Amino acid sequence: MNYNHDEILDEMKTNGDNASDSETTEKNINNEAAENTKTVVKSREIDDKQKKSKKKNKDDEEETSWFRELCSWIMIFAGAFIVAYILSNFVIVNAKVPSGSMISTININDKVLGFRLSYMFSDPKRGDIVMFNAPDKENTIYIKRIIGLPGDKIVIEDNTVYINGEKLEEDYVRNGWEKSEGRTEYEVPKGEYFMMGDNRDESSDSRVWGTVKKKEIIAKAIFRYYPSIKSLLKK
Repeated sequence: MNYNHDEILDEMKTNGDNASDSETTEKNINNEAAENTKTVVKSREIDDKQKKSKKKNKDDEEETSWFRELCSWIMIFAGAFIVAYILSNFVIVNAKVPSGSMISTININDKVLGFRLSYMFSDPKRGDIVMFNAPDKENTIYIKRIIGLPGDKIVIEDNTVYINGEKLEEDYVRNGWEKSEGRTEYEVPKGEYFMMGDNRDESSDSRVWGTVKKKEIIAKAIFRYYPSIKSLLKK
């Protein structure tokens, strides 16, 4: 078969163009694949960074949450300690009674609460059960009943108390009183109080160590809370 020279050249040119187009297309495909690969890699890197960032944020949040909870517990315990300290030193007296001088109103090993602020704006009254610094022992607190007020003249005769010439009715003395001998007289100084235990035969009180100044009275006994609850307020 005979071919025209120009036709052969055109055919070669066409084949060359086709080959060139094919190479270009392949190159473009490769470039596109490379770009896609880079995009995928970059996307994975971004995902990894985001995951790491989220994990770090979560760890930070957990650490912050743990720290906040710890601080919260510390504040709760600190607050409770401060409240307990204020209550026990400025508001209440929590005492366990070791003796029987107040039987049967208060028995041995009873636990009693007293209110320190009872006499901040008023004076103690006859019949109040009070806690006070012991006149005859250091670092000791006694609990007794107020019998005599400032200025009172007290006479004890035949197991009976007389205040300013009148018999004192004492329904709280239930354990018997048999050891009062003869007649004894007392005069209560100004600003002081005459104390006695309800268990008269077994109580060391103002009959032994004298009267008590108001400033030595620590608290007014409010109630017994152990072994059972019982009001100690005067009826």
